[in-house]
Parts: sequence; structure tokens; C-alpha cells
Amino acid sequence: MPDLLVGERRVSVDPASNLLDSLLGAGIAVPYSCRAGSCQACLVRCLAGEPLDAKPEALDPARREQGWRLACQCRVIDDLQIQLFDPGRDGIPARIQACDWLSEHVLRLRLLPQQAMRYRAGQHLLLWTADGIARPYSLASLPQEDSFLEFHVDCRQPGAFSDAARQFRVGEPLRLGTLSGGALHYDPDWQARPLWLLGVGTGLAPLYAILREALRQAHQGPIRVMHVARSTREHYLAGSLLELAARHPAIQLDLIEAAALPDALAALRPGSRQTIVLACGGPDSVDAIARRLYLAGLPRSQLFSDLFLPHA
Repeated sequence: MPDLLVGERRVSVDPASNLLDSLLGAGIAVPYSCRAGSCQACLVRCLAGEPLDAKPEALDPARREQGWRLACQCRVIDDLQIQLFDPGRDGIPARIQACDWLSEHVLRLRLLPQQAMRYRAGQHLLLWTADGIARPYSLASLPQEDSFLEFHVDCRQPGAFSDAARQFRVGEPLRLGTLSGGALHYDPDWQARPLWLLGVGTGLAPLYAILREALRQAHQGPIRVMHVARSTREHYLAGSLLELAARHPAIQLDLIEAAALPDALAALRPGSRQTIVLACGGPDSVDAIARRLYLAGLPRSQLFSDLFLPHA
């Protein structure tokens, strides 16, 4: 049986056992969320030995070279010594610049990192509270333009991070973990093509950044923005989106209540086979959008999506 060494602890595990499950089963606290290699909350560093990695492409080459792996994607096949990600040692310090409620359930969080960060519109970032609670959130800010990092935290359901976020105050410290994502992005080659941005709930956050990125790059084609929310009051960026639409006639804005989503999907028909669609939100809603667009003739290669998965 392989031995798993974490600090001073040595644990014997079953051959080919999942690394995350082995750690949790031994009572070693490791944050995790999606178990799909997307959120990157379960980051660990291999000091000796090498696990079997089912998804090596989930981490950038520089991090892999440093020994970092995602525990949820690894199996222990031989003796392995690892080091857990420590936000105090490995994370980037940041402070809360602003936190305010955009709606009854959506908290806008703006952070000032203590060192420069390079990111792309559409990526997400792992946030750590001072008490060690970790959760990935999509960036709603625009790189090279906004001086802060902006996140939209859905506090409708109870959760360790969202419960902590309700108590956040300006000036409090947070730590920043790894950047991930990339399915949602803006490609300059799309400039002349119709662009649809379909967000459900706070799935609007990364699309808001991508919308502004497209406008900054002088997108020439029509842009359709659709936001699906539980109620009219939960269209939390309606004011900002209406202002952008007023300044840019190419933007078509659709604010849809969740109860009306089936009818809205039935009416979705891309006017051009050149249309690029970016969708973000919960799995059920995004899957329904993807199925409808495929049936309407949109090539699968022109749909890019990011799923907001519930905590595993």
C-alpha cells in the first residue's frame, strides 16, 4: 500500500485511490468545490513522488513545473509526499476596497491585490477568507482598466464562503489563490461576427467583463446580452447594462425571468451561422441553452460555456 506523507503525518492508502478522498478520509482538511478540476481549490504540491494525473492540462505549465497538482484529479500509485496549499505562504494578499449589495442576494466585492495580477476577462480566481475558507469566483472586472478585482457573490443559499461574505467589511484582508478558466474569453478574430452573451444568475459576472472587453476592442458585429434571473429585482446589473446599450446601439439586451426561460429558449434562433455564443450559469440552465442552440443550427464549436457548479 502506498504511503502518503503530509507534513509530519504518514498515512497508508489503497493503491490508485483518489488523492483528495485519501486526504479527507485521513482527516486532513483540504478545500474543494467542483471535483472536476475547474475551481482549483484542492491544489497541493508534490515534494517527492508523482501521482497519476487524469487532467494535467487543468494547470498551467509553470505551476506543474513547480510540482502543483489538483488533488481531485490525482490517484496515488506510489509513495507520495505533498504539501498543502497555504494561502498565507502561497497566496497573494489583498484587501477589501468595497462591498455593497447589488440586489437582495448578490454582493459586489471589490479587492485591491497587494501585487500586480495579470488575468483575462472571463477567468475565475480562488478567494480565501482570513479563516481559511476558499471558493472560486469569476472576475467581473476588466483587466488593464479597472484598478480593482470585482466579484459578484451569490448569497442566496447558505455556504461557508457566502456566509462569511455577508460579514465582510472594507479594509479586511483576503488572500488570492490560483487563476483558472479560459473557456469564456473574447477573441479579436470575432470582431465582425454576431456575439451572444447568455448569463444565468451571477453567471453574468464574467460575461459583463467580456462584454466590456469586446467594446474596448471595437467589436463590429451585433452583440446580444441575455440575463436570466429569478425575478425582476435580481437583474442586478440592469442599470449598467442599459447604460452600455444606450451608448452602443449594436447591443440588444434581454432581461428574462426564470419562469419565462423555456419560452425564451424556444425563440432562440441565431440569425447567422457565424454567431459566437458564450453561456455561463448553473449546469441545468447552460445545458438547456446549449441543446436549444444546437437544434437551432449553431455549430458546437461556436458555443463556449462555463458552469457554476454547486459545492460537491
